[in-house]
Amino acid sequence: MRVSEGLRRADRFVAQQAGSRIPARAGRVLSAVEEAAESSKLWCAAAAAMAVSGGWRGRKAAATGLAALAVAQLVSNGLGKRLTDRPRPPKEWFPHDETDDRPDSSSFPSGHTAAAVAFTAAVAPAWPAAGAACAVPAAMVAVERVQSGAHYPSDVAAGAAVGLLTARLARHAPHLLWRRGP
Repeated sequence: MRVSEGLRRADRFVAQQAGSRIPARAGRVLSAVEEAAESSKLWCAAAAAMAVSGGWRGRKAAATGLAALAVAQLVSNGLGKRLTDRPRPPKEWFPHDETDDRPDSSSFPSGHTAAAVAFTAAVAPAWPAAGAACAVPAAMVAVERVQSGAHYPSDVAAGAAVGLLTARLARHAPHLLWRRGP
């Protein structure tokens, strides 16, 4: 069996399990968190709270988180989705009507997950407690994207990878820009 065939089978299995095994009440909670994260509202609100209440550390965490989020959105939605054009999982896999409310854009990678992970991973080194608090809704967003039928698990994994890479870039870019060479 080729790796790509194994990945397709795993994607299908996990997506169908998430769509049918997560209880309806939990699904509603996941959807509410995802809706709060839509258009990065949740992460912008978190950044504002950090900037207001966290002093220098909070402002640094907020700025780094928002920078990472912006780059992650650009990479995942502006570049990744345009290059891949992967269809969303089939609606028939999901025994609920949440698939009726999903976008028509490419499934790969998950922009919601990329943004959530980028913000959280960029905030955590500057303010670990805030990063830990952001990790809970970030994980919920990632799970919701599969449970709702909007993404395959591999789309979410790729979005998380984009988020981690852009967070690293956002944390290290100022040092690279200001480094003086001989």
